[in-house]
Amino acid sequence: MRIAILSRNARLYSTRRLVDAAQQRGHEALVLDTLKCYIDIASLRPGIYYKGSRLEGFDAVIPRIGASITFYGLAVLRQFEMIGVFPLNESVAIGRSRDKLRSLQLLARKGIGLPVTSFAHDVHNTQDVIDLVGGIPLVVKLLEGSQGRGVVLAETFKAAESVIDAFRELGADFLVQEFIQEAGGTDLRCLVIGDKVVAAMKRQAREGEFRSNLHRGGTASTIRLTPEERSTAVRAARIIGLNVAGVDILRSNHGPLVMEVNSSPGLEGIERVTGKDVAGMMIEYIEKHARPHKTRTRGKG
Repeated sequence: MRIAILSRNARLYSTRRLVDAAQQRGHEALVLDTLKCYIDIASLRPGIYYKGSRLEGFDAVIPRIGASITFYGLAVLRQFEMIGVFPLNESVAIGRSRDKLRSLQLLARKGIGLPVTSFAHDVHNTQDVIDLVGGIPLVVKLLEGSQGRGVVLAETFKAAESVIDAFRELGADFLVQEFIQEAGGTDLRCLVIGDKVVAAMKRQAREGEFRSNLHRGGTASTIRLTPEERSTAVRAARIIGLNVAGVDILRSNHGPLVMEVNSSPGLEGIERVTGKDVAGMMIEYIEKHARPHKTRTRGKG
């Protein structure tokens, strides 16, 4: 098979692992800088171009689209879908996952456990928004943030009010969520491929920090998931429409709560902690499911 990998940096661990895994299984893998792709939107013969050449003959595309280039990246991915290339994750599903508010609404509609979350625009609603999530402490999250950026823990009413008012003054969209105290600064990263959790790790925030992201000094260890946690992770990925997802779960007093469903989960931490060949499993999924013009969410927003 011929596989395109949309990635801004061919030297990133996840990108290198996907190239290696594809080549080890006898496939050709080509890394394409997403922002250097350009497209020809035509009814009869839509095309994608890269460095002056028309891209043709690909069987599958693996999108590794960073949050900062979501709009352009999805445009390029949709073009691959238009010409019949099988996407490991579809453009519609990635778009859902990148809209934190929308993804939470989709999950809530299907009964997935979530932290109590509020969203408002009017500055006079600050007190009501805080009350809706159970008061202090609480977490304020920018809708456009990633890897723990734009996430603030407010431990007093004054702090919460200041952060919320500051975000409003900037015109930024944000969510306010209850703080799950009993999680103790830990969360579970579940790597879902298809209908199975293939790897999982527990992430622990460093002392004095509540965000467990490895980029922020968090540590990771192996973890044994409960059947409910596995089921929750798989259902969350399916609801968003992702074939491959990193589902972040908090352990609470009332069961597993989904924090986020990530459409481009990093492979370095979870492969090193678990010793599993996640990249190889992703290529295997493509081998089993790649067909021309095969998308589950075609025409769905």
